[in-house]
Amino acid sequence: MFNEVYDVVVVGAGHAGSEAAAAAANMGSKTLLVTMSLQNIAQMSCNPAMGGIAKGQIVREIDALGGYSGIVSDTSAIQFKMLNKSKGPAMWSPRVQSDRMRFAEDWRLLLEGTPNLDFYQEMVSGLLVENNKVVGVKTSLGIKIKAKSVVLTNGTFLNGLIHIGDKNFGGGRAGESAATGITEQLVSLGFESGRMKTGTPPRVDGRSLDYSKMTEQPGDDNPEKFSYLDITKPLEKQRSCHMTYTSLQVHDLLREGFDRSPMFNGRIKSLGPRYCPSIEDKINRFADKDRHQLFIEPEGWNTCEVYVNGFSTSLPEDVQFKALRSVVGFENVKFFRPGYAIEYDYFPPTQLKHTLETKLVDGLYFAGQINGTTGYEEAASQGLMAGINASLKVQERDPFTLKRDEAYIGVLIDDLITKGTEEPYRMFTSRAEYRTLLRQDNADLRLTPKGFELGLASEKRLKRMEEKHEAAEKFVSFFETTSVKPEEINPVLEEKGSALVNQSGKIFKVFARPNIEMDDMRKIKSISDYIEENNLDREVIEQTEIQVKYAGYIAKEKSNADKLSRLEYVKIPENFDYSQIKSMSFEAREKLKKIQPATVSQASRISGVSPNDISVLLVYMGR
Repeated sequence: MFNEVYDVVVVGAGHAGSEAAAAAANMGSKTLLVTMSLQNIAQMSCNPAMGGIAKGQIVREIDALGGYSGIVSDTSAIQFKMLNKSKGPAMWSPRVQSDRMRFAEDWRLLLEGTPNLDFYQEMVSGLLVENNKVVGVKTSLGIKIKAKSVVLTNGTFLNGLIHIGDKNFGGGRAGESAATGITEQLVSLGFESGRMKTGTPPRVDGRSLDYSKMTEQPGDDNPEKFSYLDITKPLEKQRSCHMTYTSLQVHDLLREGFDRSPMFNGRIKSLGPRYCPSIEDKINRFADKDRHQLFIEPEGWNTCEVYVNGFSTSLPEDVQFKALRSVVGFENVKFFRPGYAIEYDYFPPTQLKHTLETKLVDGLYFAGQINGTTGYEEAASQGLMAGINASLKVQERDPFTLKRDEAYIGVLIDDLITKGTEEPYRMFTSRAEYRTLLRQDNADLRLTPKGFELGLASEKRLKRMEEKHEAAEKFVSFFETTSVKPEEINPVLEEKGSALVNQSGKIFKVFARPNIEMDDMRKIKSISDYIEENNLDREVIEQTEIQVKYAGYIAKEKSNADKLSRLEYVKIPENFDYSQIKSMSFEAREKLKKIQPATVSQASRISGVSPNDISVLLVYMGR
């Protein structure tokens, strides 16, 4: 293998690396996945769960394109919940509680069953670069592996430093060593680097907890699943999570250790995730709160190991233990291991193109936490896109990117390379201006045709999507063309406290009322007969209901997206000289020169570039 020239070498086998390797190999590229530990492929370093608000949409998008995260989430799930179901469908977000050991095992077996993919266990200590082009990697043993492209997915391992109270030591995560050499080389090549921080809670022995004192958090009564493929099935049995709370007594015990906390005594200088703060940060920032929620998450079907979600900390282990023992239900808790914080190197993502290829080194791609993101789902989606584009580049095919109105993945990457980030970036529905279009239920309709063109999504997957689309379109048409008499519909309307009708009319109009749901409509014989005769499944029925009830919102958002996307087609020439545009603000010239946006639309989203600057740019380009 050392004499081969690989099309794609992927460094790191976390969520980003696993998706990158799978994508490149499935697209026909000879791929090598290099990791420091083959036993920890796709390890869930933090909480044992996939999906959640906006993150669930990303997993569905990865699945629709032909990635593996949705399939593995289904095969290793122990609980399923659709979050935000009380809100509109743009906010619905699937989430699974995962069996941590089965998740990693299923990922490894899927990768081992992927053609064109080789594996090698060792630390990559540097890159082989010639004339600003990557030509391979070198390992800590001095082995040189040649490659036409390289994807770096180093996670928290680049010069990783673990903190527990006043102790610190090198490591990429608990029990694993840090990776060295790559940061220093990249900086010497002209890259800008920085430091970020993340943390994780203690893991405890579930046998030592009193669940009777906590609130049970069961899964959905009728669980769904992530993957659009029918090779996975919804859960038939589930494991519950539980909820308890901290208290003022717990907070006081934690405060006793603040002087030994690396967060407060200056040893940690880097920024952690704003929306997933440590328990000491929450106590400090929200001093008026007398309690905080803790979610007690099982780590699998059979293990007694438990994840204490909401208690992320880097306080000394004795302080952690003493405080947790004062939490209701934790009076006799036993630790598997304490929580810790980790600092690691990242590279501001404004140094990347939309393909995730670096601007400085040809054929080199970054994906995951190396770009300043946090979260399995954000990492996996970047890995997928980097693997796709590395493969396309080697095959001399056009690059693949997603726009902001096409996918949450498009929003994520555009935010990173256009705005950059100085703190760990996490996806939220609020970051997407077209979230009514980017729902979890229609990710297959949006992206499967693209995945099929790339060679990632199978013909079977495409056919299943087309059948779903056609069935939903026909059902919508049925609502638009079928009339209902007052004597049929009024009993339903009366039951729902909705205004009665006095003449026949199209069912579509009645169904569009906000308080009328599909379950109400099924009480009308013509509709129940249609569903039964056409053997419609839950996906088609749900898709139809959304298309009918939110038709106006969807059409309006589509119109807005179409108007704004026109600027996406106005390309800015490479190495455009912004210094010539004297009538543009100095800040705008500096930002545009640094980020080198590919289109006028991207330029308009850069912080510090005003609408007037864009007008000047358009005039100048017109000349």
